This record gives sequence, structure tokens and C-alpha cells, in this order.
Amino acid sequence: MRTGFVITANALLEGDVVWLTGTGALTRHLAGAQVFEDRAQAEAALAQASTRGHELVGPYLAEIRLTGHGPEPAHFREGFRARGPSNYRHGKQAETGTDRHVSLY
Repeated sequence: MRTGFVITANALLEGDVVWLTGTGALTRHLAGAQVFEDRAQAEAALAQASTRGHELVGPYLAEIRLTGHGPEPAHFREGFRARGPSNYRHGKQAETGTDRHVSLY
């Protein structure tokens, strides 16, 4: 299976998880993220994203698996970030209408 990288961070004002798109915009959905198969290109794009402190907090490279359904997180942390906050009344769970949540306690 092929792997790659995406750039993820948190939006400064809202705190939402975001991914960098191919146009330099931000998306709140992993499926819209720009995928880098070349690590050097990903690191160059990360260096650019790191200059966007006025809108991003903590940008970093996240490894993904490339599937026929689009990019999928390669690690648990990214899967959790892609699904959204554990409060089902807000965030990505509210968008999909699911009533499931994850408790950290």
C-alpha cells in the first residue's frame, strides 16, 4: 500500500483541526488535503505552513495511507483528529448526524 503525507494543524481562532489543500487553503476534512508522496516536497510545504502563525497552531506532517477511497490516517492520533471532537453535539459528529462520542474519562 502506498503512503504519503499531509500537513495538519489547528486553526488559531477556532481551534479546529485543519489540513492544507493544494491551493494553500485550509480544509476541515482530510479528504480535501493535499497529499505529498515525496517527503522533501512535504517538508518544504511544511516550512511554508509554519510561517502562517497568524492562522495555524502547531503544523506538522501526518503520515497517511493512499487508498481507492482517498487518504486515510496511518496512525490512531490522526484518525481521532479526522473524526473530530469527542463532544457529539459539536464538530464533525454533528455534521454527520451520528450520536456516538468518545469519552476520555
